[in-house]
Amino acid sequence: MNYSYWLSNIPEIKIRTIDRILPVAGSARDLYFMSEKQLLMLPGITEKQVAAILASKCLDYETSYMKLAEQGIWFVSREDTSFPEKLKVIPDAPYSLYVRGKMPDPAKKTVAIVGARKCSAYGHSIAEKIGKRLAECGAQVVSGMAQGVDGDGHRGAINGGGQTFAVLGCGVDVCYPKFHQKLYEDILKDGGILSEYAPGTPPLPALFPARNRIISGLSDIVVVVEAKTRSGSLITADDALEQGKEIYAVPGRLYDDLSAGCNSLIRQGAGIISDVEEFIKELELCDFLGGIQESLTKLLLAKEESMVYSCLSLRPKSIEELLNETGLEMAQMIAILSGLLEKGFAAETVKNYYMKKI
Repeated sequence: MNYSYWLSNIPEIKIRTIDRILPVAGSARDLYFMSEKQLLMLPGITEKQVAAILASKCLDYETSYMKLAEQGIWFVSREDTSFPEKLKVIPDAPYSLYVRGKMPDPAKKTVAIVGARKCSAYGHSIAEKIGKRLAECGAQVVSGMAQGVDGDGHRGAINGGGQTFAVLGCGVDVCYPKFHQKLYEDILKDGGILSEYAPGTPPLPALFPARNRIISGLSDIVVVVEAKTRSGSLITADDALEQGKEIYAVPGRLYDDLSAGCNSLIRQGAGIISDVEEFIKELELCDFLGGIQESLTKLLLAKEESMVYSCLSLRPKSIEELLNETGLEMAQMIAILSGLLEKGFAAETVKNYYMKKI
């Protein structure tokens, strides 16, 4: 049983409660086996929450957890080595994530592109151009797949041949807005869809502000392209400031509502993007570093081990997927995976599902 998954799905136990009780309990597994008396001694926990924990033990979480893999969704918590290190250190860090596709590569520069949903033609163009140039230079692009600037940043990254990642304010199996279905599918071809909300969660307005801290948390730099003074983009910028991230803004016209947010950020000291190429130079992107690290790893592996290792990613893959990609026999694959596990180059997340360790 995945005890982190169990803990994440108790409605009465929110993130701040988890942050209070887990350091004392030790882990989700330790919490699961605590008696009622032990639970009541945990800091800041209520009798109602204790009752919810005890009642949850009678529910079948194992079946729903196994169904995630059937849907192409994987679950990761702070207790897993594959959970993004960048997110572990932010205020109000999510305890867990649901992922469809891949997660951002921590070895690569990651830039968030956010802005107005109802942006101008200029905003559309700039967001797409920034996303494209970032991708062409080896950076990853993160955004929220919303209408307007978010979607343009994603499309730019895809058109630039790079990876892009969407953090949703709903379940990862819910495409929102619906007219972004093709974009959703294109992101998944080489990137990923992430959410802290369980699959099936609808896109409720109250859920979107919280996801902004994950967008900025996954990023090294946040770029704001057109934003009003009261907007979700500025919430992302505030989160980024609190997290110690760099912020850049695209300046706009005076007295233009869509420019007011960006101009305000610039007055407060945000970096200015007045020329996309100059911005790219300023970031000093080096897309070859990750490739060097990968090459060094492969030198330590035999030819067939290297082939299987190349097929692995930060998304768990079934043994059947790996067999299809490599053309190897089952016996060969089992022997190679055993070797990669022993050498510390791979991890088995659930039975017969493997992912790359970095």
